[in-house]
Amino acid sequence: MTSFPLASLLLLLAALFGVLNHLLLKLPNLIGVLVFALIASGLLMAVDSWIPGIDITFWARNLLRAADLPDVLLQGALAFLLFAGSLNIDIAALRRQRRGIFVLSTVSVILATLLMAAGMRGIFAWLGVDVPFNWCAVLGAILAPTDAVVVLALLRRVGLPEQERMLIVGESLFNDGVAVVMFLIALGTTKGEKFHFGDGHALTEVTVAVAGGLAIGLVTGWIAYRAIRLVQDYTLEITISLALAACTYSLAQMTETSGPIAVVTAGLLIGNHAGEYAGSKVSTGTIVTFWSVVDEVLNALLFLMIGLELLAIERQGVLMLATLAAIPLALLVRMVSVGIPLAFMTMAPRRRLRAIGVLGWGGLRGGVSVALALSLPPSPFRDALLTVCYGLVVFTIVVQGLTMPWVMVQVFGILPAPVPADPGATASSRADGTDTPAAPASSAPVSYP
Repeated sequence: MTSFPLASLLLLLAALFGVLNHLLLKLPNLIGVLVFALIASGLLMAVDSWIPGIDITFWARNLLRAADLPDVLLQGALAFLLFAGSLNIDIAALRRQRRGIFVLSTVSVILATLLMAAGMRGIFAWLGVDVPFNWCAVLGAILAPTDAVVVLALLRRVGLPEQERMLIVGESLFNDGVAVVMFLIALGTTKGEKFHFGDGHALTEVTVAVAGGLAIGLVTGWIAYRAIRLVQDYTLEITISLALAACTYSLAQMTETSGPIAVVTAGLLIGNHAGEYAGSKVSTGTIVTFWSVVDEVLNALLFLMIGLELLAIERQGVLMLATLAAIPLALLVRMVSVGIPLAFMTMAPRRRLRAIGVLGWGGLRGGVSVALALSLPPSPFRDALLTVCYGLVVFTIVVQGLTMPWVMVQVFGILPAPVPADPGATASSRADGTDTPAAPASSAPVSYP
């Protein structure tokens, strides 16, 4: 099947599953698409087991290989998804939480990688599966980043105070770059590359990736900002924004800096400054609507692909047990990796505990983790890592994602997000899906001593 028929089939499935979800399950659209994709994958496997020789899953796996999720996501769709997600986020609110976001997107990622590696090494050894520590570190890096795409989609239903909301949004937008660096370092050790803690190598790699991504995003965003000031045509402004997202990500990739950080930086700059120079309110609204549609369609396709990847996962009993054991471990690691940085923040003990709980349960993984896992080279440990990664991603999206509103209300006493009478008319709506009412007293910015 060539690229165009394949894309047509995926769009058809995304639309079909979206309609079925709307009529039957009535879940949030992205989770509904994922659930129906999982159901479809399960039915294909059942048909294969009931009718020997038909081998539908073999055809489906070849289709997934043709789609090449790791390359499509990491080299293409991620640029547009992150740009769309950052375009309307209030940069002033992010700035108020900048120190917390920086620590969570760097220190927490490193802590999560190491803690998850140690825990998974113990789980695999307990189950009699020999997975070396360096490969467990690869898995830890794969699962360390929270997924901005998933987080932004689900925060629309949760009325978090500004403090927790911006910490979750900012961390998820910026931690991909650090996680990819940790992934490459850990993967390098499996190929015989030497790495010693304390030699500054990891710190240098992370610094170059983050600083380089920020610099590229600021430069390309400023150029696009100046270009938008010169034009009065919304179609040209849309073209400029498309070129900005694609070229910023590509330039960062070519210079071996962080593409996610670069494109998020450019999106924040454009969204918070260039909009005032758009041709008119109609022009600005058209640009926002365009990127909202791009975001929704790409998200639906991504969740569809995640659901269909069930067909590519090894379903050995011992690996299923490892996945079940990894779920509580991942939750514990998430709590500890965010709790240690939060311990150094100036905040009341009760608010600190609430922030740890919110960040812990809101630490959803998604397409980036799946794409990194699928990009692993052939090895005796690939199936084990891919199975655990996939199971955790599905758990966080379906279980944690669907229960987020209930947990926030019943456990943390946070009210649900308000639903405006006319969402399209709310000028202060942000890309995280919530309006921006006056922040409650408990949402004062966190500061370090």
